[in-house]
Amino acid sequence: MTSNMLFEPYTLGAIQLSNRIVMAPLTRNRAGPGLVPGDLTAEYYAQRASAGLVIAEATQVSQQAQGYQDTPGIYTRDQIEGWRKVTAAVHAKGGRMVLQLWHVGRVSHVDLQPDGGQPVAPSAIRADTKTFVNNAFVDVSQPRALEIDELAGIVDDFRQAASNAIAAGFDGVEVHGANGYLLEQFAKDGANIRTDAYGGSVENRARLMLEVTAAVAQEIGPDRTGIRISPVSPANGIACSDPQAQYDYIVDQLEALGIAYIHVVEGATGGPRDIAPFDYGSLRRRFSKTYIANNGYDLGLATAHLSEGKADLIAFGRPFIANPDFVERLRSSAPLAEIDPTTLYGGGAAGYTDYPRLTQAPGT
Repeated sequence: MTSNMLFEPYTLGAIQLSNRIVMAPLTRNRAGPGLVPGDLTAEYYAQRASAGLVIAEATQVSQQAQGYQDTPGIYTRDQIEGWRKVTAAVHAKGGRMVLQLWHVGRVSHVDLQPDGGQPVAPSAIRADTKTFVNNAFVDVSQPRALEIDELAGIVDDFRQAASNAIAAGFDGVEVHGANGYLLEQFAKDGANIRTDAYGGSVENRARLMLEVTAAVAQEIGPDRTGIRISPVSPANGIACSDPQAQYDYIVDQLEALGIAYIHVVEGATGGPRDIAPFDYGSLRRRFSKTYIANNGYDLGLATAHLSEGKADLIAFGRPFIANPDFVERLRSSAPLAEIDPTTLYGGGAAGYTDYPRLTQAPGT
C-alpha cells in the first residue's frame, strides 16, 4: 500500500536500508576533549538506529573547518577511534550510518581557529549570523578571503576526512554543501564576489563544491557518497540571486559524478517551505539516483511525496531529538514528545540520551 512506502526497505547506492526514513544531521555540541565523540554519543545514535539511515551530525574536516564549540572532528586518530565506537553501536542495532563532512567557512570565531586566526571564506564578507563559542552565542568573526592556492588543500581535507570516516566504520559520507557553510558560500553570490576561477559565473561558483564531491567519490566510491544542498535557505546570512540556474547546473554535474544521493533542504532550513520560488522537481528530474527530501515533513506529507514520486527518502531532523523511537511512533501514529530547548546545545545526558521511548516504563 502506498501509505506504507515510508516503512519499506530501500537500496541507497551500496547501502541497504530497512526503511525510507532518514535521521537528518543535528548539531548537539557534545564532543569531548580533543573534539572526540564519547560513550554518550554512541548511546544517543544507537537509540535512534531504527531510522533507515542515520546521518551523523556535521563533523569538521580540519581545525580550520570548526565553527562552534564542542563539535566533533574526523581528522585525528582519537576522533576516528571515537567515531568507531559510535558506528559499532549503531550497527549492533541493525542501523546504517553516514557521516556529514563539514567546513563552516566564515561561520566561525577567532577563538576556534588555529592560532586565533581569521575564519576563511570565498570573499572577506562577514556573515550576518552568530556562533556558539565559550558557552554563549556571539557574532561570528570577520573572515579573510581564501587564496586560490589554498583551495586544493581544502579539497584534500574533505578527501582525507572521507577516508577517515570509512576507517571509522561509517557506511558512507555526506558532503555538507548547505546552510550557509563554506561550499555554499562559494556557490552563492551573496557571499562570493571573487573574480578568479572560483567566482563570477554559475560554473565558477559551483567549482569548489563539485571538486570536493568528486574527490570524496573517488576516495570512497560514488555509491557511498551523498551531498546536502539548500538552494533557497537563508541560513547563516547566505543569499543567491539565481538559485534555480545555480542548482540546476550543480545537480547536472552531480548526476555526471554518479553519486548515491542528493539531500535537499526544501525552503528555509528549519523554517517555512515556501520561502522563495524554486522548482525542486527540476532537481528531481535531473538526478537519476536517490533524492532525499528534507524540511517540514510529517507522516502525511512524507507519504504523499513518496507515493507521487517526488522523493525516494524523507529526512526528519528535530523530531528525532525528543523521540528516540521516532520511527515506531510514526508507524503507529503515536504522539510525539516535545524538545526541551534548554538542552539542545552542549551539556551531558539531559536532553540527549534521557528522552523516554513511548513504551518505556517510568523510571527505566
